[in-house]
Amino acid sequence: MNERIAPPALVDRVRRDLTPVHPLKRPIVRALVVLPVGLVLMFGSPIYWGLRENLGALSAWASWGLSALEGFAGLLIVGAALTEAVPGRRLSARAVAFTIGAGVLVPLAITLTTYWMLPAAGPSSTPVRAAFECFDMIVVWAVPAVAVPAWLASRAWPERPAVAGAFYGLGTGVMADAGARLFCWISSPTHVIVSHGLALLAVTAAGAAAAALIDRGRTAMRSPR
Repeated sequence: MNERIAPPALVDRVRRDLTPVHPLKRPIVRALVVLPVGLVLMFGSPIYWGLRENLGALSAWASWGLSALEGFAGLLIVGAALTEAVPGRRLSARAVAFTIGAGVLVPLAITLTTYWMLPAAGPSSTPVRAAFECFDMIVVWAVPAVAVPAWLASRAWPERPAVAGAFYGLGTGVMADAGARLFCWISSPTHVIVSHGLALLAVTAAGAAAAALIDRGRTAMRSPR
């Protein structure tokens, strides 16, 4: 029976590389770390930009209540991203489709409900400007917030970093939109789908790009020179 015995130098190198690590907590528990970020996006951005003038025309549940529901949905999507980030726990195709569907349908359903209760159209003279302003106001807050779930996901070494990144970007974008509907006074579905939807897409892309860059940097650091 032939056995290969590792040279002592290799054994010593492996021993030096072994360091104790803390086990990861459950994804939903780690997602709670993102809760303060969601609260800042929901309360901080509308307070900074100013609450919509017609907010009082909506009931409490249709204004703050629906925003809280949308923010919670975004937090669950971030939880799905942190599950995907754990090696060996990649989401199934059905779970991926469900997560994407939730990120699209929840904001859309809330938009249609808001428009049904308060059909406030945007200015017909400057629709492009209004769309750009909302896009810019959402992205300015949401993209920096992606850093928190990106850090949490990177600690788990995801097998599909771009997928995990897209999911935590989408979840962060949904949480940002929960605050955006409190400062954006336009309830028109066309405006929300175009402006807010493009902002969600941009934040999702930012998450995927951040995850890919982190993975590339790690791969470069670990590759032999």
